[in-house]
Amino acid sequence: MQPGSGPLLIVDGHCYAYRAFFGIRSLTSPSGQPVNAIYGFIRMLEKMRDRIKPSRLGVVWDGGLAASRMALLPGYKAHRPELPDALASQLDEMVEYLGAAGICSLRMEGCEADDAIAVLAVQADKAGLATVIASSDKDFMQLVSGNVRLLVPHDKSEKLWDAAQVKQKTGVEPTQIVDWLSLVGDSVDNIPGVDGIGLKIAADLLSKFGSIDAIYARLGEVSSERVRSRLQAAEEAVRRNQQMIRLNCENPCDLAVENLVIADPKVEELGRLYAGWGFKKMLQALDDLRGKTDDLFHEQIHAV
Repeated sequence: MQPGSGPLLIVDGHCYAYRAFFGIRSLTSPSGQPVNAIYGFIRMLEKMRDRIKPSRLGVVWDGGLAASRMALLPGYKAHRPELPDALASQLDEMVEYLGAAGICSLRMEGCEADDAIAVLAVQADKAGLATVIASSDKDFMQLVSGNVRLLVPHDKSEKLWDAAQVKQKTGVEPTQIVDWLSLVGDSVDNIPGVDGIGLKIAADLLSKFGSIDAIYARLGEVSSERVRSRLQAAEEAVRRNQQMIRLNCENPCDLAVENLVIADPKVEELGRLYAGWGFKKMLQALDDLRGKTDDLFHEQIHAV
């Protein structure tokens, strides 16, 4: 996989768009349109690029709920609020910015961002390419491996999470995350877990038995009668949860890591966007870059 020696950075687009929108409450363009989310999104992306120094970068957006998950649980993500209008109006311009900045923006109709990110991460892992997934979604802990790390925006330590951080956070290994979440449920996605089975009990069960399959195969060895009876009553739901939570690494959309190489920015296009949004400091930085590029060009011409 060429060119460049830097890692692959995969950004959960909606995660960071939301963080930007709620992190900066009021910012409008000269025409009066909200640009708070655009500004925060660009600044966070710049910070990530400075830190990770990727040679490949993709921002992945949700393309809708997976039909397979909806068939298993019609209430899947049903309680999530609608996208605020003031944020929705800025998403297309974020995508426009990414194109001008030479960054690949991905959205596949009917494909959840989690699954698309999983496809890319697994593909890169198989190729031996170091990968960083930037997201607050705990589902991505199941992807952590020797080559795959997580950049979790709310973690103030700013560590890149590996298996040790996952275990410290959850009490289980990355390979056990699907089973752990299947037992405790995921309130964010409206997936109910086993009644009375909390984070610690689930981690203790998986520490002893290793997997959900082993728990149910040796259910009589569960020491607590209360826990045993609740596991028995909820087996069908737990098995369903495993299918819901396990990320789909099939590749129906022909996603390819090779397409995520960062291209040269379109400086004039970026300048037009910054001016329209009223981002004066970004526009000045762009002018400075343009000046340095012109100086280098003239130096090369005179050297010939």
